[in-house]
Amino acid sequence: MKMESEAHKKLKNRMSRIEGQVKGISNMIATEKYCIDILTQTKAIRSAIKSVELEILENHLNTCVKEAIESGDSNKSSEKLDEIMLLLKKTTKL
Repeated sequence: MKMESEAHKKLKNRMSRIEGQVKGISNMIATEKYCIDILTQTKAIRSAIKSVELEILENHLNTCVKEAIESGDSNKSSEKLDEIMLLLKKTTKL
């Protein structure tokens, strides 16, 4: 993944926060906290992960895919577009 170091640091920090949230949920389960409170936290984690995922995808499109298209190499362009389509097919329920 090609990414500027500042963007990379930002994503690493966000993932560290998500990791902390996951550990927090584990602790909530261990201490038998109220179910709705646990579910609220799981929803927050899912939202945070989706946000990170979209940021990485946007970066990929703006760097790797854009570079492949601008290179004029149709094989590289097709390869990058096929990767995106495969990813979308894997993550989309039909």
